[in-house]
Amino acid sequence: MPSFSKTSIARLETCHPDLQRLMNKVVERFDCSIICGHRGKEEQEKAFREGKSQARFGQSKHNTIPSIAVDVAPYPIDWEDREYFAHFAGYVRAVADDLGIKIRWGGDWDMDNRSSDETFSDMPHFELMD
Repeated sequence: MPSFSKTSIARLETCHPDLQRLMNKVVERFDCSIICGHRGKEEQEKAFREGKSQARFGQSKHNTIPSIAVDVAPYPIDWEDREYFAHFAGYVRAVADDLGIKIRWGGDWDMDNRSSDETFSDMPHFELMD
């Protein structure tokens, strides 16, 4: 059975309890790594400058304490394999539904079950919905 590394656990601990519950359930059957939970000002501005985020500090759901967003990648990580990320996202969304947790995936911002119509793709990003 897959499990999180110490680094992934530490990153996940900065997230909202619902995201922790979700990702701990996901990793029971789908190996993955937590890339980012909470982001401080410097880290958020760097993500913005590098084009990894469209949000400045204070505008991202990663900036809350606890974070209401998490970046997680299926393992082994292949940043170029969009199909693998989409498959993983489908699994995460199904587990979230089973747990009664409302989330949005960064590969389908408008939640129409299509990635091809998105202008900004953030494949590892999941966030809690209001």
